[in-house]
Amino acid sequence: MSDLPTELPVFPLPGALLFPRWQLPLNIFEPRYLNMIDDVMQEERVIGMIQSMGGPKSRPHLAHTGCAGRITAWSETGDGRYLITLTGVARFDVKEELSVTTPYRQVVAEWSPYEDDLYEVAPSSMPDRQKLVRALREYTDANGMATDWLAVEEAPLETLINALCSGCPFSVIEKQALVEAQTLKDRAETLITLLEMDVSGSNGGTLQ
Repeated sequence: MSDLPTELPVFPLPGALLFPRWQLPLNIFEPRYLNMIDDVMQEERVIGMIQSMGGPKSRPHLAHTGCAGRITAWSETGDGRYLITLTGVARFDVKEELSVTTPYRQVVAEWSPYEDDLYEVAPSSMPDRQKLVRALREYTDANGMATDWLAVEEAPLETLINALCSGCPFSVIEKQALVEAQTLKDRAETLITLLEMDVSGSNGGTLQ
């Protein structure tokens, strides 16, 4: 934990979730975030993904908890955009937002509640895959969603949970509950609860 930066640039983006060891591709085009990527590429290459939670459109409120990721892939397009991939490192709480001159926002990060994020989940602490799959089947059946069940059965469990948390059409508040769930097992239980709650209210779609 001591290797992680105390001051962290953040990218507020509702609906885009990052988790430890999960990869998130991003298309960066806003000038302030292009500037942020330029700056962090010269240092630790770490930024914080965090959801915005209401407030003014020009400066929305930040959620209390986000997840930091390291830039592990980077390319520039012909029209000046950056295509990056973030690999999740650990979650953080926002202790305070800094008053800065940079066009992007920065916070003081509190890492200590999430020290376990740095370690692989022990097999004994893994959630129940079949319980999750049952809830997912009920959810997809109720909403007419096409699903690759072979991929669901074969995917590593942590990868499957993170993919569903990121890809299912939950609200910002519901997704924030997934980010804040303390352990992977807690995240899976929260996910199952959301799937069960949304069975009758989803609008349908396709799970990839």
